[in-house]
Amino acid sequence: MKTAKYLWLLASPFAVACVSVEPVANESVGYEAQATSEGLAEEVPMEPAAPAEVQEAETPIIAEANTSPAAEVLEAVQDTTNAVMPETESLEATGPQNPGMSPEVAQLSVWSDPRYTEQFQASFLALSQVEPSLTMDEREVMQKVMEDLGKGKMERAIGRLERDGGPQASAVFDFTRANLYFQADDLENAKAHYMIAVEKFPKFQRAWKNLGLIHVRDGKMREAGDAFSRVIQLGGRDAVTYGLLGFAHTSAGHAIAAESAYRLAIMLDPYTLDWKIGLARSFFKQRRFAEAAAQCGSLIEQFPERGDLWLLQANAFIGLNDTQGAAENLAMADRLGTSSFESLANLGDIYINSDLFDLAVTAHVRALSIGSSVQITRAMRAAKILIAKGELDETLRLVQAIEGAAEGEISTEDSKDLLKLQARVAVATGEAEEELRVLKSIVELDPLDGEALILIGQSYARNGDSQQAIFYFERAEGIESTEADARVRHAQLLVKEGRYSEALPLLRRAQSIQPREDIRKYMEQIERIVRKG
Repeated sequence: MKTAKYLWLLASPFAVACVSVEPVANESVGYEAQATSEGLAEEVPMEPAAPAEVQEAETPIIAEANTSPAAEVLEAVQDTTNAVMPETESLEATGPQNPGMSPEVAQLSVWSDPRYTEQFQASFLALSQVEPSLTMDEREVMQKVMEDLGKGKMERAIGRLERDGGPQASAVFDFTRANLYFQADDLENAKAHYMIAVEKFPKFQRAWKNLGLIHVRDGKMREAGDAFSRVIQLGGRDAVTYGLLGFAHTSAGHAIAAESAYRLAIMLDPYTLDWKIGLARSFFKQRRFAEAAAQCGSLIEQFPERGDLWLLQANAFIGLNDTQGAAENLAMADRLGTSSFESLANLGDIYINSDLFDLAVTAHVRALSIGSSVQITRAMRAAKILIAKGELDETLRLVQAIEGAAEGEISTEDSKDLLKLQARVAVATGEAEEELRVLKSIVELDPLDGEALILIGQSYARNGDSQQAIFYFERAEGIESTEADARVRHAQLLVKEGRYSEALPLLRRAQSIQPREDIRKYMEQIERIVRKG
């Protein structure tokens, strides 16, 4: 039945190709807690990123109808059309797949909606002002093309179009070839022939629309927006065109224009979830978090089982600095089975800021179990805060999970950060030898890691080896990024030994590089001691 699969779509020279894609899971927005260089934990205001796309419901789309038939062409192919067009056939069954399509594009339910078929079938009929004409000879060629398609001879049909088409032929030839390529998922050839069609006949509305669809699938949102805008200028004011224009505008960063397009799409089609979620996303882009939360809330009332909507609203709560609301939504999404690495890491960070350390570590450990080795940075940052807050047991539990996740290939920077974290744990547990071993491993990886050199110097200082401590402080002083801190640590060691005059030049240099109020006061105290002799 391969022939019947395609002929309903291609039974006219004005057939429009269609596609079908599968939705993918969304991702949520990140929110991270940090620790200061002094080891003291602090909270960081939450910044919601652009919300991730969510899987759309399969809701019907109102079909577009054309009202100006091309009577002559239809009469010429009437028998063939009646003979081969099936009574029902869904776009989902016949549409091509594109594994390389971006997740954002794949999530749109437009591609697989059953009633979208009606819109394509209605487009078989030409609109006189926005459709190119055919000569009598061209009509005869197109009739033969339809007969070839009726017999399942698609290659022969394409061959006729290639042979009889050309610069002087009607744009219908190029458009029909483009549709066949589109149906075969050959997007490059389809796009090239749609471009030829609109160059020959700039008012070719359906060619502009299909060109826009290809641009969306290719991720070229600016070009897609231009194509859909052209469709609207030519009278194609249907919900799908407005909705896809909104999607293109959002992806291209034109949030206000996207909001207007989505509102018009919803006005014409209040049943499709794509447009309502798109409107919420346009609010996010404009940082109108209260409106985004309200829009998500109304959708959750209709679809409470959809975890992706709970995640979307959690991002709005983060934007409103409502951490309790965000945590509740993230927990609900987790119970619904839609958690991702990002959502669990967000939940863990919120728990840390709320001093719920056991829950925080549990969330981060679970995030690591579903993430990859390159995603350990969030957990390491959380571990630094935990150790700064004195939560040694929870820190050890999280560090063990991080070490397990880091067994795969990780970057040099992440490797150094993990070693530094292990060194901090060694200090907290009183394992001086282990601390030095880990820190020296860092220096072996990167001899110019000033922070590691300072930590080694501090370790020697704690154990009474001033000479070795000063040696490592001086090495760190030679590195621009750590010079100020290294000179302060060096000066503190000299002051501890009563060598005040030697400490002052180090403090003055550090203060000239990086002025700090606490260092200024400390330096004044040393100066008074020196003056008193």
